[in-house]
Amino acid sequence: MASMRAATFVEKGRIVLTQKPIPPIGPLDALMRITTTTICGTDVHILRGEYPVERGLTIGHEPVGVIEKLGAQVQGFEEGQRVIAGAITPSGHSFACLCGCAAQDGVQARHGFKAIGGWKFGNTLDGCQAEYLRVPDAMANLCVIPDHLSDEQVLMCPDILSTGFSGAERGQVRIGDTVVVFALGPIGLCAVAGARLQGASTIIGVDTVPARLAMARRLGASHVVDFAQGEVVDQVMAITDGRGADVAIEALGTQATFESALRVLRPGGTLSSLGVYSQDLRIPVGAFAAGLGDYRIISTLCPGGKERMRRLLAVVASGQIDLRAMVTHRFALDDIEAAYELFSHQRDGVMKVAITP
Repeated sequence: MASMRAATFVEKGRIVLTQKPIPPIGPLDALMRITTTTICGTDVHILRGEYPVERGLTIGHEPVGVIEKLGAQVQGFEEGQRVIAGAITPSGHSFACLCGCAAQDGVQARHGFKAIGGWKFGNTLDGCQAEYLRVPDAMANLCVIPDHLSDEQVLMCPDILSTGFSGAERGQVRIGDTVVVFALGPIGLCAVAGARLQGASTIIGVDTVPARLAMARRLGASHVVDFAQGEVVDQVMAITDGRGADVAIEALGTQATFESALRVLRPGGTLSSLGVYSQDLRIPVGAFAAGLGDYRIISTLCPGGKERMRRLLAVVASGQIDLRAMVTHRFALDDIEAAYELFSHQRDGVMKVAITP
């Protein structure tokens, strides 16, 4: 059986490059030859043992590539086309899909909590940090890349662009809103861009890394707050003349950022949570106005499927957003262990890495 190279979870603290069989495909599947992928913060949670996956699983959920082979019943695509698939791969016909929440397609209890059902690559199915990837339900999930767009122009679409945008969408950001984004990693930066596209007039980015604060400005932040320079809530309230934010987007996944996001809200404001949390959260009674503040707390898993990818590609193709500057480092697949070491320790100003088989 033909084999391929793949980044595989071995145990807590170890994701290593191994040889695995090229995955077979079923009649509704497609085999994608990966041309570019990347490492996500969620992959680091897997590496650290903070999110459980099976040993031997291929990691990665942000695929850009070429259709190598199509299942016998797949229509509307051709072998050789450049495509992306979202990190979330809904079937289109499950209960979750039919009730309007395709991101949760396939949720089931696992390891003491509910697994994220729609997130299959690198979670419940072998992922894309490899030479080849099996894409399930290909007709619902593959999206053809316009010829004039490069791999790096579309690399963020499968996950972080969709996730960041959905933080603003699910938070119901409106024209003229004030939005605060806590943590300007790649997803937080995409949330800044999403808030701008939704019509927010005041966007405040919170971080301490100068390059990230600068990138937030570039993507649409009107103000940036360095949390190392003073109490964040006080700084936000000063910028908003004491009114607070209409929407606060939490994009890190810690108690401190969650609580700060809650404290900066105006009465009736919305906390839009994008973080992946590895510990229980506590809601302080004061910050929550004892439950009487008309606050909304909502969470989001990035939408997937080919129509979501088509819309994101359209935004990129229109020139309204360009995330290529986020790719700060590039590695061959053979060097992916070094890429994990760099990215997981956030060294050398890394934002996103491009991995090329």
